[in-house]
Amino acid sequence: MAGTTTAPSKAAPSAASSKNDTFNQKDKATQVRLSNIMAAKAVADAIRTSLGPRGMDKMIYGKEVVISNDGATILKHMSVLHPAARMLVDLSAAQDVEAGDGTTSVVVLAGSLLTAAQKLLKKGVHPTQIAEGFQRAAAEAVKILEDIAIPVNLDNREALLKSATTSLSSKVVAQYSNVLAPIVVDSVLRVVNMEHNVDISDIRIVKKIGGTIDDTELVPGLVLNQNVIPGGPTRVEKAKIGLIQFQLSPPKPDMDNQVVVNDYRQMDRILKEERAYLLNLVKQIKKAGCNVLLIQKSILRDAVNSLSLHFLAKLKIMAIKEVERDEIEFICKATGCKPIADIDSFTEDKLGTADLVEEIESDGSRIVQISGIKNAGKTASIIMRGANQYVLDEAERSIHDALCVIRCLVKKRALIVGGGAPEIEVSLRLNELAKAQADSICFQAFADAMEVIPTTLAENTGLSPIAIVTELRNRHANGEKTAGINVRKGMISDMQQENVIQPLLVTTSAIELATETVRMLMKIDDILASR
Repeated sequence: MAGTTTAPSKAAPSAASSKNDTFNQKDKATQVRLSNIMAAKAVADAIRTSLGPRGMDKMIYGKEVVISNDGATILKHMSVLHPAARMLVDLSAAQDVEAGDGTTSVVVLAGSLLTAAQKLLKKGVHPTQIAEGFQRAAAEAVKILEDIAIPVNLDNREALLKSATTSLSSKVVAQYSNVLAPIVVDSVLRVVNMEHNVDISDIRIVKKIGGTIDDTELVPGLVLNQNVIPGGPTRVEKAKIGLIQFQLSPPKPDMDNQVVVNDYRQMDRILKEERAYLLNLVKQIKKAGCNVLLIQKSILRDAVNSLSLHFLAKLKIMAIKEVERDEIEFICKATGCKPIADIDSFTEDKLGTADLVEEIESDGSRIVQISGIKNAGKTASIIMRGANQYVLDEAERSIHDALCVIRCLVKKRALIVGGGAPEIEVSLRLNELAKAQADSICFQAFADAMEVIPTTLAENTGLSPIAIVTELRNRHANGEKTAGINVRKGMISDMQQENVIQPLLVTTSAIELATETVRMLMKIDDILASR
């Protein structure tokens, strides 16, 4: 009898412990998800105040000080350790590559979707169901945006200017948008290729301290940051431009060694040989018809020495040294010349031709300008001026974003209005669609999360977010599809009449990328350390 009673008493604790283990495993997955959501939301909240024309700037200090309100730049310089939070940093970088603008919006949107997902998890909705529901809602949101988009033609300069101005309006250089917007549009249209693609690396921005942002200009031809070496000509007409990648200095052996000279006659002979070697190099350059020489920076030994510079000046050849390795491709494309690796291949067919190469000075800084280039490739050069390096760096980031906006319009020729109008329209239509969906709770959560953009715009402007978003919903429900938040007047108005427009690609890309990141975070149920 006793034997029969002991068996269940042993089995009972083991059954209870296995049940407890299962509970702990489920609890662990929930804790991991919550930890990931909290970390990612912390990143989103950190840059939320930077959204919109009234958004604040952030100062990031470390090895260098960076002042910016560009989401991708802030996150790139921030020290982020949590792996889930790093996913939002990568998300912002992905948006920067895909669209170039909307890098803050995409992170704020991802943070809002994570908050919505957290509420659904607390209600007991399975993470996979949330991920799938959000994916379908994002696809519907993109369709809605394409439905309300306005087609645009690249010949419509006015629409392109409005888009560039809207992009610049949230930057430090907003007050100079009337100067910068035409420069941005003209430079992009100058480099559009036959396949209607734009490579932003074909547009070069040269930054010079001195003057104000107002003095920024789009230059015909090519501008070099380097200065002409003194002693030679500073202005050359009917220029033949050569770009060399070898050194105009005495050769050195591969191994370190020492030569001891104990006789003056031997010393004279060495100097004579060196002089003859350099003179021969320079004569061959002159013989090919070259009168403007660009010399690539060398890491092995001096690219030029004083003797070779003296010979170049004597033969009336303008010399420009310290050309960086990453500039070579752009210079070759702009001038039509080819890089020359050794003196034996220095021939006339590898030279570029231009009407004029001259060194000009303005606002206390000197630049070399090459104009009237024959066989020039599709490139553009912008000279940017500013009071200090911080202003110049932020202005360059602003212009880069505006260039990317116009590039988006070249890739996908459709515009939508800004000011939170498309997000509210998507939110309303998704709520309508949710009634006919099996996973309506996920659709409704996604629709509510979309309202974070107008809410944040209102908060950053100092308006009442509840009153503004409620009125905005009401206007859209009454059929005013283009009603949005007018940040400058602090009221709701027609964004199309206010010329607040942006490319469709920026918003669709932000929704798709943010949803993808949230789906990935939802699917994670454990964090393991690598070996």
